[in-house]
Amino acid sequence: MTASTHGIKRIQTGTLLDWLGDEREIALVDVREEGEFGWNHPLHAINVPYSTLERDIATPVPRLATRIVLIDDGEHGVAVRAARRLAALGYSDIAVLEGGVIAWREAGQTLFEGVNVPSKAFAEFVELACHTPQLDPQELNARREAEPGLVVLDCRTAEEFERFHVPGAISAPGAELLHLVDAYLDDPARTIVVSCAGRTRGIIGAQALINAGVRNPVFALRGGTQAWRRAGFELASGAVPAAHADAAPGDAAQVRADSLAARFDVRWIEHAQLREWQGDGSRTTYLFDVRTAREFDAGHLAGSVHAPGGQLVQTTDRWIGTRRARVVLVDEHRTRAIGTAHWLAQLGIDVYVLRDPFAGVTLERDRRAFAFEPPQPAPDWIDPHEAAQRLRDGAAGFVAGSSAAYRKRHPAGAEWVNRARLDALIDTLRTKRAAVIFGDDDTLATLVAIDLRERLPDARVECVRGGVTAWHAAGLPVDSTPQHPADDERIDYLFWAHDRHEGNVAAITTYLQWEEQLPAQIGDPARAGYRLRAAR
Repeated sequence: MTASTHGIKRIQTGTLLDWLGDEREIALVDVREEGEFGWNHPLHAINVPYSTLERDIATPVPRLATRIVLIDDGEHGVAVRAARRLAALGYSDIAVLEGGVIAWREAGQTLFEGVNVPSKAFAEFVELACHTPQLDPQELNARREAEPGLVVLDCRTAEEFERFHVPGAISAPGAELLHLVDAYLDDPARTIVVSCAGRTRGIIGAQALINAGVRNPVFALRGGTQAWRRAGFELASGAVPAAHADAAPGDAAQVRADSLAARFDVRWIEHAQLREWQGDGSRTTYLFDVRTAREFDAGHLAGSVHAPGGQLVQTTDRWIGTRRARVVLVDEHRTRAIGTAHWLAQLGIDVYVLRDPFAGVTLERDRRAFAFEPPQPAPDWIDPHEAAQRLRDGAAGFVAGSSAAYRKRHPAGAEWVNRARLDALIDTLRTKRAAVIFGDDDTLATLVAIDLRERLPDARVECVRGGVTAWHAAGLPVDSTPQHPADDERIDYLFWAHDRHEGNVAAITTYLQWEEQLPAQIGDPARAGYRLRAAR
């Protein structure tokens, strides 16, 4: 059943269930902040918070005619505001779920905790189906002493690896693992252990090597760096240079990849087919370049988005917001695209690899810029010194962005604000009549300013060019408030997911248990759309 209120189409849970089950494309977008989303959301919802909506929606939902259903908590009206913002951007088929997640639960539907649930649950199903070998931290520690040649390959991003990793581990991010492993296959008896921060990327990485035909003993580190720390072992930090880190896939890796493609029925398309699909306004075609950032920046196809293969599999809902869309992968060496495609297909995604992607085409070097254009009149911009004077004159100061970053450093006297909760500021702004907005980036400041101006058109609202970073660079006073905003106000922060990286043993245990129980919560993997299969 559908209805319309103030021009916004509203639907009931039964209608949404029908839409999720039909053959048309649909994007179910939860517009609450990450902390709220992480506590409870439908399985197939993606999270694009209202606070960053206009900045972030184009990557997961690029086609303006996509059928979109917005969901919130059913109380604060964020979804209705988000619908108006999307309509202003040109999205044309938008509905709001009446009653939000409360109505979803009351209809007997399951709500899930955490983030990237489809990808993480998928990895757990892979481990159950394939019996992926794993080593506990204590076993790994003992075997490293007994086997000097044992190698630990960390399949997280290079940035994550630099923050912390198992001592002696080598960085081999995501899809790069399939060819970087070649440097360690000289001894067929060498044990290879794949590590991540928790469970799922390690499982996917280890099983990818097994699927690709690596004959060495291959294991995932059970529980990753978190379990390593919980077991009482120290972690290392800092970059560890590896001579082969930038090496292109060699012949052996390409042979393994081609065998993987044949055994898992990876599908290929030509440029002509891609052009036809990109010209089809009735269906979404994602074009993802799964190579490294360095390679992407050196030259890429027009219209492609950089999505490293390992991260694309691990965080599918960040990139692919439209269900039943097409996905095309780009990698001139094939290995990373094939490895990524063989997982995406099992995730239930209609995925293809572009054959000879750079043959006869002109490559671009600029990354696709954020295209949001604020409505006129545009926000008024001031520099940090002008902002300091406004604050001395009695203007209210607000910081739009991460609550974690705010706690660490913010302009003295400025309060943290989240765009989804501006009601609390209205009385202050009515009294002071002027506000200065700092942002983690200028877009966030702009979005807060737009909403404040709509509510109080007579107030003076100005944005600080460069935000908190520019203020600090100008040598102006900053505060650090480790306990403010209070925990219960930090709707953008999911504590049990983030605190595990700070050595919080309880958070580590909760997180690892959460990952392991996802298959039981989902039940039949077909419910999630997975199409798990073993190599022929």
